[in-house]
Amino acid sequence: MYLFGIFKNIIMIQKINSSQFLGHGPIKILYPGSAVSSTDTGIGSIGRIDHPEINSNTVIKMHPHINDEILSYFRTGEAEHSDSEGFVKVIGRKTLMLMKAGKSFFHEEKIMGQQETMEGLQIFIRPGKKDLEPEVVFLELDNIHSENSWRLIGSPNPETKFQFSSQTWIYDMKLLSGNTSEIPELPKKNLTALLYVFQGSVQVNASIDLKKKECIIFKDETISIQASEDAELVLFFTNEEGEIFKDGMYSGNQM
Repeated sequence: MYLFGIFKNIIMIQKINSSQFLGHGPIKILYPGSAVSSTDTGIGSIGRIDHPEINSNTVIKMHPHINDEILSYFRTGEAEHSDSEGFVKVIGRKTLMLMKAGKSFFHEEKIMGQQETMEGLQIFIRPGKKDLEPEVVFLELDNIHSENSWRLIGSPNPETKFQFSSQTWIYDMKLLSGNTSEIPELPKKNLTALLYVFQGSVQVNASIDLKKKECIIFKDETISIQASEDAELVLFFTNEEGEIFKDGMYSGNQM
């Protein structure tokens, strides 16, 4: 736990190191709540974050999800996705996918290419309610990266193509070396935030060093981020008081 005194306020920021990931294969698994709680492996609607680095010509065979909302956020490589809703589409780089599993959903991924590793995040968000109808949504980005500016990827609001059923917001940004940024204006009050470093390294509030596969959890704090090198960042907001279903197949509480 990091404690800093600013005037009369105490700032509390929890850092999660890469050593807290689980798994010894190509997919590393983070249960963010395990770092701050003894009763819940998730934080609000943020159930689980996977950081896969999968070799080309790999097949992840058809498998189920129940009551998970899974954001496929791959930055390198491509995969052919097929699912029980009848979709077949190549995802990766500028093509993101949100699978809203609901009461029942199956999918398969075939990693394409001859040499490039497929690396990204599989983000398991807890749904607002149990047994919603399954849905698959694809998002075509104008650019792979949003440089030095936060980009809203998904939210609970209908104006974003990726619409979560829970009170969850996800942003990304590529912060170029030497540049600084603050977190975007909160969509509402009393949200808990998780800042994840996907690539590169940053320094937070001139005192906390974060590198690849590290993150911080904070709430109601002033945050300044400086890129020590080019850094790809993913930022989550969740309302811990919002309605969620905590028994999803992968996103649910594992304790």
